[in-house]
Amino acid sequence: MNTNDSARYYSEPAEAPPRRSFLKSVAVGAAFAGAMLMGAGQAQAATTWKIQSVWDAGTVGYDLFEEWCQSMEEKSGGELIFKPFPAKAVAADNNALFDAVRNGVLQGMNPFTLYWSGKIPASVFLSSYPAGPDQPHQWDTMFYSMGMLEKTREIYKKFGLFYVGPIQHDANIIHSKKPVNSLADLKGMKIRVPGGMVAEVFQQFGVSTVSLPGSDIFPALEKGTIDAADYVGPAVNWELGFSQVTDYIIFGPPGVMSIYQPVDLMDLTVSLRAWNSLDPKLQKLVEEEVRNYSQRHYLTIQKRNIAAMEKFKESGDTVTRLSQEDLQEFRRAAIPIWYKWANKDEDARAIFDMQLEYMMNETVGYINESDLEGVEGR
Repeated sequence: MNTNDSARYYSEPAEAPPRRSFLKSVAVGAAFAGAMLMGAGQAQAATTWKIQSVWDAGTVGYDLFEEWCQSMEEKSGGELIFKPFPAKAVAADNNALFDAVRNGVLQGMNPFTLYWSGKIPASVFLSSYPAGPDQPHQWDTMFYSMGMLEKTREIYKKFGLFYVGPIQHDANIIHSKKPVNSLADLKGMKIRVPGGMVAEVFQQFGVSTVSLPGSDIFPALEKGTIDAADYVGPAVNWELGFSQVTDYIIFGPPGVMSIYQPVDLMDLTVSLRAWNSLDPKLQKLVEEEVRNYSQRHYLTIQKRNIAAMEKFKESGDTVTRLSQEDLQEFRRAAIPIWYKWANKDEDARAIFDMQLEYMMNETVGYINESDLEGVEGR
């Protein structure tokens, strides 16, 4: 029907459309208008979460995080938007970051879980610790198959937070100005390491430990005020120029890059209020996406690590490895310190007990009863 036919049809009473056709037209028009209004309502109802990472802008870690955040709008059909921020963009430091999420200034954060050891003692056991579980799949098993995720969420709920899930990152390694071929070689060295449990175990081997922010590591190594420094993995450490100020990289036995922090987990944690206000189907999407992102983040970092190690080698750096016997000795020194931290509160002990049971299971076999004999706090 062309335009003229349509005009003529409605101007001639004898050919007026029957009532049923008219009502049908009205109904179609109303349905179309309703659909338009519903679409507009959905657009207005899109939820935006501001999420700050601890990665600095321009690093591979932040690039990956930003890309993932930007994908959420499409994956949620426009219902959920993640607005990413790099380190210090909204909250100036870690304490401020923690409070900003609790207070609703930010809806979420992407930290290294270990950062909260002073606030949530259990967090010491929510990322790898000296001579504990040292393979990424072991941590995924504990979180997703052994009830550790549910227990972690119970703990975080007390702080008004919701722990969505772990994000696999990498091992932390040590760059040294002198070779270290055994634990005995550590005696008398001054090494930058994380505080807390890690520092306490290294001190058992005569190490003078120093706590420095990441930005101060390079100049301290360059000036010789420290002999060695722990930081993250090869990919990032190459970008930071550690090869220019050290000659050696200390790894654990074959297959274990680090004996003190081999699985340095990050996570996505959000405000409990923000989480509870989210539609259940979007909650499920976020949980699934965190697991997907964890794998993508980890695998990308590992690929970069392989390339970085070739660069370290070409630059003249030498990898030295501690032995399996060194690892066992390190674990014996660590066990009493595990219990010291586990007994800080009932939540820390609950998480640790899950992990101890797993490590003592024959499928892992890291610990047996003889290792625990006479340990204080058991």
